[in-house]
Amino acid sequence: MAENEEKTDAAAEESTEAVDQDQPQAAEAEENVHDKNTVTIEDSGSCRKKITIEIPEETIKGLLDEQYQDLRKEAAIPGFRKGRAPIRLIEKRFGTEIGLQVKMKLLADAGQAAIESNKLDVLGDPDIDHEKVELPETGSMTFDFEVEVRPEFELPKLEGVKVEKPAVEPTDEEIDAEIMGMRRQAGIWTPKEEGQVEEEDQIVADVVMEIEGVEEHEKLDNIEVLVRETGFVGPVPVEGLSDLLVGAKVGDEKKTTVEAPKTFHNEQYRGKKVDITIEVKDIKRLDPAEMNEEFLDRFGVDNEDDLRERLMEYRRSRAEREARASMAEQIHRYLLDNTKFDLPEAIVADQSTRILQRQYSNMLMQGLPREQVDQQMQQIRAGSDEQAVEQLKLFFLMDKIAEVLEITTTEEEINGHIAQVAAMRNRRPAKVREELAKDGSLAQFIMQVREQKCIEKILETANIKEAKPVKKKAGKPKKAKKKTTKKPAKKKEDKAGKDKEKTARKTASAKRTKKADE
Repeated sequence: MAENEEKTDAAAEESTEAVDQDQPQAAEAEENVHDKNTVTIEDSGSCRKKITIEIPEETIKGLLDEQYQDLRKEAAIPGFRKGRAPIRLIEKRFGTEIGLQVKMKLLADAGQAAIESNKLDVLGDPDIDHEKVELPETGSMTFDFEVEVRPEFELPKLEGVKVEKPAVEPTDEEIDAEIMGMRRQAGIWTPKEEGQVEEEDQIVADVVMEIEGVEEHEKLDNIEVLVRETGFVGPVPVEGLSDLLVGAKVGDEKKTTVEAPKTFHNEQYRGKKVDITIEVKDIKRLDPAEMNEEFLDRFGVDNEDDLRERLMEYRRSRAEREARASMAEQIHRYLLDNTKFDLPEAIVADQSTRILQRQYSNMLMQGLPREQVDQQMQQIRAGSDEQAVEQLKLFFLMDKIAEVLEITTTEEEINGHIAQVAAMRNRRPAKVREELAKDGSLAQFIMQVREQKCIEKILETANIKEAKPVKKKAGKPKKAKKKTTKKPAKKKEDKAGKDKEKTARKTASAKRTKKADE
């Protein structure tokens, strides 16, 4: 018995030594092991590729042997010293576990090698169904998977783009509207004792939402709903909301059905029909704040004239930024109109949250108040599929432009832009950066800074035309001119016409008399 064990141990040692001698060659071969795979790539839709890989038997066997040898060195098998157990015993005890590990490693490594060797610019991770792939006892292993790839397109000419720089000058009407907006922001929602729902009212309601394909209804109690043409009932945008609710009284129940966009940010509602029941429990109207001393003190002014002057100065300072934003939008439109490529629906849906974050960062960079940002974000969420596609296309366009123009952003530039936003909002830069990082917007903010640099670079060589201010027509001089010239001429023409008509009547009467006599 002891003699047999010694023979077994000696054979194991000899085998181990042989493996150790072959290790340098195995390591060298491992670097090119996936070059022996057979890879086939074909289109499977817009921006989607199907990759089929066949891994030869020798690669599978080599990795299995390697795993068993590694396990043999560490496995504790009763009756054998560590590293001395027979390979066949190791295979019997750990074959299922080792086979699964080898399969997973081969799938991951072969898939990644195929992507890299074929220079596929993939979006996200490969979609491999591991359970459908089996590790064969003999022969090669074949599997396939699909990946979404970055769209391929040619950029239009980036030099000499025609751009119009608008002339922005605030008007009294705009100042009036801004003051009213400030008064409404400082206003108070007052319950209506009696009456019906009117446009721009706010209702308190109990809402039941029946989502297509979901058995349990979602109930929202005592939620506030702003009555507008397109408003939100809970998380869902409802077009024609004012038509539905205007005229309703407390206790009334209103029903409607909407279909959430396929790119909706909330996956629970995405692309589904939602039956909404709204029970009106209370109606409120907004009473704008009065233009009194307390209201003026909020803005550090003494009277309404001072407030108007300050708003005028503020809007003039924003004029150049608004003009730059308009020119950036013209660049966007030029790029979209002159670049054609498709996007799969799945990408549009997956990137909808990222689009919202980019819009959020953009509005923050413009220094818009938080209330205005939140209001515009609601409108953006209710946007159509076409708008979502447009935003996603701009993402890919600007990404490629940054690559072509070799535009990057530095940490100092990011901090500088954050400092500007913080100054506009009267916040500390560190606090603003912390908020952006916390809600996941910092990465999008950095991309927005890079996009801004791309636009500025294109504008450097753009063909910019200054728009002329619209001149008001002088009405009074024209009226005076009509009184002195046109009206007297009209009297002469009228008199001549009457004389001709009188003569014609006399002639006709004489002819009738003559004919009667005959």
